[in-house]
Amino acid sequence: MNDLSDEQKRDFEAAAFRRLLEHLRERTDVQNIDLMNLAGFCRNCLSNWYREAAEAKGVPLSKDQSREIVYGMPYAEWQAQHQTEASDAQKAAFATNRPKDH
Repeated sequence: MNDLSDEQKRDFEAAAFRRLLEHLRERTDVQNIDLMNLAGFCRNCLSNWYREAAEAKGVPLSKDQSREIVYGMPYAEWQAQHQTEASDAQKAAFATNRPKDH
């Protein structure tokens, strides 16, 4: 795979990221706490990484703006439509498995 140009790598990575966002937008049944417990990151992590990347390039982006990019709608709207209360088991798993930066 060393034959890929930097531009190709960037384009393919961007396409994979867009597909990941599309997948997460379709799978509203998967809660952020499920993602955190399973993979150690969630939609909010993605939005934070997006914002950090923008800011590293001198582009100011608010937390709300980056979350809207990831969720495909304002975060409060997504919460109202799709977020459910975490179960005691989910909360316990999160307390055990939670990454140090959360």
